[in-house]
Amino acid sequence: MNSKIKNTFFIGVTAFVVTLFFSCESNFKEVQKFNFSEFMPSGEADTINLKYTDSGRIKAIMYSPKMVDYATVKYPFTEFTESIDVTLYEINGKKSFIRSDYAISFKGTDIIDLRGNVKFTTPEGQILETEQIYYDQKNEWFFTEKKFKFTDSNKGFTTGEGIDFSKDLSKINYQKVYSEINEAE
Repeated sequence: MNSKIKNTFFIGVTAFVVTLFFSCESNFKEVQKFNFSEFMPSGEADTINLKYTDSGRIKAIMYSPKMVDYATVKYPFTEFTESIDVTLYEINGKKSFIRSDYAISFKGTDIIDLRGNVKFTTPEGQILETEQIYYDQKNEWFFTEKKFKFTDSNKGFTTGEGIDFSKDLSKINYQKVYSEINEAE
């Protein structure tokens, strides 16, 4: 009889533990679902062509085949996942061009992070190439810590790591540079 009571007690405890285990598993999964928030874009657009104006004057035109907007996340941002082309207009009407494979802009920062085969071309034909560059829209300033190549068809080229410059290239600060300069006769 004693062994019959032990077996019944053992079966009862086992059934209780198994039931408790499965009920906790179920509750744990429910809690996970409750705390899980999906990271979904709030908007997507194909083939966008935006014009930025100030006082009736076009300051920039941006084209991208794909834009994904995450406006409802804690730190909102917009991605340009398939490439981006930007035309910057100077007051005198001259245009500079920027192209990259990818770009991301965090709302509230006025900074655009351009990545992958970034190419910046000035009206005078100067070309800056790098893998990543940041553009501070408010101050109209570019900067990178990555390797770059700056080519001026009349003066040669400069390569290095780290550069920052104004939108019109009137001010340039180099960090580590190596140059080849063509001297005019």
